[in-house]
Amino acid sequence: MITKTWKEFLSILDKFEFEKFDLIVAIASGGIIPAAFIQQKLNIPMQIIHINYRNKNHEPIYSNAKLFEEKAFPYNSKRILLVDDVLKTGNTIKVAKQYLKNNTVKTCFINGKGNYSFFQTKACLKMPWKR
Repeated sequence: MITKTWKEFLSILDKFEFEKFDLIVAIASGGIIPAAFIQQKLNIPMQIIHINYRNKNHEPIYSNAKLFEEKAFPYNSKRILLVDDVLKTGNTIKVAKQYLKNNTVKTCFINGKGNYSFFQTKACLKMPWKR
């Protein structure tokens, strides 16, 4: 496991030149803290959606990622930045994009290849907000 510091995280965030978005959508729970920092930088609204696929030991607990939202996503035709901590299999992102399907969605991951990526490593990262 590789431990990252607040200084490393904030240094990378400061360097990003984000395009214009109407809304940030954080995937709970891993995407909430990084999305909050991005929200402060971009000064746009943020929503949280609840999707789960793995337990705290990163083991799958469902056969596919499970969306826990009871209603349809309340926005259409928005430019959305979808934020999560890790992209491994793509199951969670696939479910999130389907839920946000009436919008233009770009992705941001702490670790994994997205439109915006802090790191792209197979190693497990421990970010400063993780206990």
